[in-house]
Amino acid sequence: MQDIKPKVAITLGDPAGVGPELVARVCHDPEVLASVEPIVVGRSMLLSAGALACGLDAPKVEVVKCGEGAEIKPGQPSEAGGRQAGAFIEMALKMCLANQVQAMVTGPISKAALQAAGYPDTGHTTLLGRLTNTPRPVMMMAGSRLKVVLATVHKAIREVPGLLTTQSIVEVGMIADESLRRFFGLDHPRIAVAALNPHASEDGMFGDEEERVIAPAVAEMQAKGAEASGPHPPDTVFWRTMRGEFDLVLCMYHDQGLIPFKLRHFEDGINVTLGLPIIRTSPDHGTAYDIAGRGVAKPNSMKAAVLLAGHMARNRAAQAQ
Repeated sequence: MQDIKPKVAITLGDPAGVGPELVARVCHDPEVLASVEPIVVGRSMLLSAGALACGLDAPKVEVVKCGEGAEIKPGQPSEAGGRQAGAFIEMALKMCLANQVQAMVTGPISKAALQAAGYPDTGHTTLLGRLTNTPRPVMMMAGSRLKVVLATVHKAIREVPGLLTTQSIVEVGMIADESLRRFFGLDHPRIAVAALNPHASEDGMFGDEEERVIAPAVAEMQAKGAEASGPHPPDTVFWRTMRGEFDLVLCMYHDQGLIPFKLRHFEDGINVTLGLPIIRTSPDHGTAYDIAGRGVAKPNSMKAAVLLAGHMARNRAAQAQ
């Protein structure tokens, strides 16, 4: 199946950010063009402006036009830019659901601009979950050495213990297990479930969430066929994973997973939304308004996101054979 070249819709993201530049760069990249057929979702003028900022010709790729025309200035977020970014995402999703493309890659957006444009969502994950009626979209951060998923995402630390339930951890873990099998070609994915408290609570000395909530979740995941283990002390589980003992760490809160992940994969990390009826990846960084329009943004994470989208599409096709 490796000779299959999936069609991948790539959105420009917030037009005032670095998205148009990054998309222009990856659409010129020989490795990307050998792996997937990129279809840019946005506006040709924005893609051409992004290419010009990088000293490149406009890429010779299909551009699906959508979104209202507006005056956009690099580095200056706006409500109009938020409307365009939202329209790009919605069009790419429609193309995926209609099987016109086999995956979508989303350029970085501004949550504030998106909400100023009338979207109630806090980002791509919640927007795509709402539009596809997905009850629990799961954010996975993926790199060559480390993959993490989160039981809670953008929540205040003080709220996390009360939000963790055995059921919610099991739901995230089983979505991750199914996705690793279907999209990453792992027959028996090894999932390490991180503890919440230091030293996995040291037999209850530092909290009871491990015994009361997390350990029962691990047992239930095992009963459902997942190769899960834990709760593991958070201060060692990521090191063990990068040594090859586990394929993924299920983390209890945002920074528990994102700090070690970004330490290792700051420039090439990928955001993957699991649990959707479509494949969606994204670079693991923001709009970088401060350098937008200068052609200096590094395309590493965007390129990795496009290549992973193609890889996931090929694995899904192979599973369907």
